[in-house]
Amino acid sequence: MSTFNGACHCKEISYTVKLEQPSHILCHCDACKEINGGEFTLNQVVPEGDFQLIKGTLGKYTYAGDSGNPVHCYFCPNCTTHIYHHQTVKGPFYIVRTATLEGAKEWPVAAEVYTKNLAKWQPIVVDDKSKAFELAP
Repeated sequence: MSTFNGACHCKEISYTVKLEQPSHILCHCDACKEINGGEFTLNQVVPEGDFQLIKGTLGKYTYAGDSGNPVHCYFCPNCTTHIYHHQTVKGPFYIVRTATLEGAKEWPVAAEVYTKNLAKWQPIVVDDKSKAFELAP
């Protein structure tokens, strides 16, 4: 397991996260698109204990996920970069926004979720198409 440093766009928030395999899970859900203004987000699921906030105070926004349970979004109150989400239905795991991590541009795509919400022009990019799911696994 390796530790990676992360930060928001303005650098007021910094954190570390431990990952076994640095990679991205692309999420195509409508909530991610609306919150982030793009066609998908880059993510990784990590145990709560593998995330450590080093600097700053995160803002919080909560909405009801597809399960009806709360999803807490943690972000920089200054630049609004989303750092992680906590889907309460998944227990003590965070959905970390991997685009905020050092070295993330080099990482492969490990899976894609909510592919049912792909834009008509957008292809599935994961090499192993069996790792593309209509909904979150």
